[in-house]
Amino acid sequence: MAALFSMAHPWASAFGILGNIISFLVFLAPVPTFLRVYRKKSTEGFSSVPYVVALFSCALWILYALVKTNSSPLLTINAFGCVVEAAYIFLYLVYAPRAARLRALASFLLLDVAAFALIVAVTVLLVPHHSRVKVLGSVCLAFSMAVFVAPLSVIFVVIKTKSAEYMPFSLSFFLTLSAVAWFFYGLFTKDMYVALPNVGGFFFGIAQMILYFCYRKPGASALVLPTSIDDVDTKETAVAEAEAEAVEMVASTTHPAVAMLTVSTLPVLAELQKMEQEIGTPTPRRGYIKAF
Repeated sequence: MAALFSMAHPWASAFGILGNIISFLVFLAPVPTFLRVYRKKSTEGFSSVPYVVALFSCALWILYALVKTNSSPLLTINAFGCVVEAAYIFLYLVYAPRAARLRALASFLLLDVAAFALIVAVTVLLVPHHSRVKVLGSVCLAFSMAVFVAPLSVIFVVIKTKSAEYMPFSLSFFLTLSAVAWFFYGLFTKDMYVALPNVGGFFFGIAQMILYFCYRKPGASALVLPTSIDDVDTKETAVAEAEAEAVEMVASTTHPAVAMLTVSTLPVLAELQKMEQEIGTPTPRRGYIKAF
């Protein structure tokens, strides 16, 4: 912790440490999902994309922090993120079906290996030393801005379905706090490449929390389960169980791509919607009770 704190820049150090603490917790959010994967020996159809993108983002910010120097908070949290994301991807590759495993491996090799190696090579061989911070910072900024398309998609899903069941409030709250911490860290260190993306992160976080309160249903369950086998046929029971697992998976896989920004549940939501289109959404029938 001493390496993260500097008496010369106490406010920047304080917000850097706060950002590390919050981001540390958010990086660990998918742990219950992967414990479930380990127990069931199956990835149950969810996407590897958020974890592949997260690893790429962490690697980019580590490269930026190393080139810039004196950026210990960015270096420590993204180094931790790389280790965690690599572990998630490894578990995914071990337990995913063959087709999903090949897709995940291809994404990993393309983005985390080939694309990152290309950026490193161009930075080291073609970019003058005095311009490397600016170039890498611009790359990180552009990538971070692109990531904001994902939260927009989640917001559209919530508005369209008029349900906040796929957008957990607690995660939106902590991601907003993370954006605030990293914004002020960038502000006090005069690093616009860190500060600017988190302005968007803050407003998207606030928008998600407002939507949560607009569309949440107090006392109502997002899911219904049958009271007995006689009340519903086998297909509907299977669908209800699949949806229950999918909602839990969505809640636990919203994930930070870097210490400051988030990758949304869009890939998981897309798969959930595809599943519903293929097998149909169960219609509540007599004999159903609230799940919670």
